[in-house]
Amino acid sequence: MTRRFINELGENETLDQVFRVQSKRLRSNRNGNLYLQMDLADRSGAVNAMLWNANQQLGESFEAGDYMRVQGKTQFFNGSMQIIVSTLEPVDADSVDPVDFFPLTDQQVNELFERLRQILSSLSNDALRQLAEIYLADAELVEKIQRAPAAMKNHHAYHGGLLEHIVSLLELVKRVAPHYAELDEDLLLMGAFLHDLAKVDELIYDGELGYSDEGELVGHLVMGVVTLQEKARQLEQPCPPDLLLRLKHMIVSHHGRLDYGSPKVPMTPEAITLHFLDDLDAKLQAFRQATAMDAGNNPGWTNYVPALGRKLYRTGTARSGDKEAAQQRPAP
Repeated sequence: MTRRFINELGENETLDQVFRVQSKRLRSNRNGNLYLQMDLADRSGAVNAMLWNANQQLGESFEAGDYMRVQGKTQFFNGSMQIIVSTLEPVDADSVDPVDFFPLTDQQVNELFERLRQILSSLSNDALRQLAEIYLADAELVEKIQRAPAAMKNHHAYHGGLLEHIVSLLELVKRVAPHYAELDEDLLLMGAFLHDLAKVDELIYDGELGYSDEGELVGHLVMGVVTLQEKARQLEQPCPPDLLLRLKHMIVSHHGRLDYGSPKVPMTPEAITLHFLDDLDAKLQAFRQATAMDAGNNPGWTNYVPALGRKLYRTGTARSGDKEAAQQRPAP
């Protein structure tokens, strides 16, 4: 049977195919009856799924990260696609093709990391280039960079998503910085590399996506500054204090607003630019993902997208129904 990916599903479709369990929650309704709420995923995205009349044994028989054969039917609920599951059956991971379940292949991740290394090695500022080399000499960090998501849900929320987001930002910086004489391109490139890097430890992603204890209690902005201080101490020649200070400011201010979690708003040209490029990349990726999803009876518009607070108008290939083209990303 030909696989139909999540972004291709329409309303009232009967399903019998394999998904990867992204998360699961066993809950009880007001009458005390148990039900399973799940997020099921493939390479095109994730979809909420409900299995009514569940039991404790079923709820404990699989974990997030497992593959399950799902039989059920699709419906729209509160403007979003949902699967009502009738039966669940575990599937051996060796029997599935990972390409069907992860947006980035191992080859793409390797190519993205090599592009990251290439850009950072080309920095003309000796202190920043040596600092980047110290980060990339950390084998454990490098392994995490290639697996970590960039977020829980809103953008790049999949293995390798953080790396994809960082490289996309680096490419944006290389295009934007030459246009503005007041920008220090090397500093902005290093800030783009570091801004979300602590998400490798803020988030957990071996199975279900979630937050580590340190992520919950401290957060990636503060964690990123602490790591920067540790790495800077490994330099043979001390990093100029002003340069280090401006890097710290870019990390703590890149969310752009106090009510968005930044303890400081951007106050340097590089920090302002990083915030807007970061926001642009995140929002366009969310747009790309939302417009690739089936909109049911109104193909010209998406359903309401909570991450963006609006419905979205489909343009170009996405509006014409070419969902595969809508998913494709520009080459790094």
